[in-house]
Amino acid sequence: MTRDARDAARTRVHVSIDVPDLDAGLRFYGDVFGFVETARPFPTMAIVDANNVIVCMHAKPAGTRSSLAGADERRYARHWTPVHLDLHVADLDAVLDRVRAGGGAVEQEFRTQGPMPTAFCSDPFGNGFCVIEE
Repeated sequence: MTRDARDAARTRVHVSIDVPDLDAGLRFYGDVFGFVETARPFPTMAIVDANNVIVCMHAKPAGTRSSLAGADERRYARHWTPVHLDLHVADLDAVLDRVRAGGGAVEQEFRTQGPMPTAFCSDPFGNGFCVIEE
């Protein structure tokens, strides 16, 4: 198989972030990380350019089920999922200031452990993510 054929067969990945308020989600991720809305296919979904990944941001009310197959409901209290965003930035301190200013939380910082300074954070909606300085 040629490289072009392999590349054509590769799965493309987009990331989805559920938020209870689409405009608030767009504002937080835009102000903190520079994400830019590029399309709004329908009123409760925005396509966002996050530099090297496409984010689909969805307005989904708390208490709604994510799937007919499962019983788990969306909740916007602080939560963590093993599949989460790692956001690599040039200036950790500046980004952490913007996280706090935007209503998010900086929960734990690792300045000397590991190869790069890292912080565990959450957005104003309870979604956890890591910020890593490169």
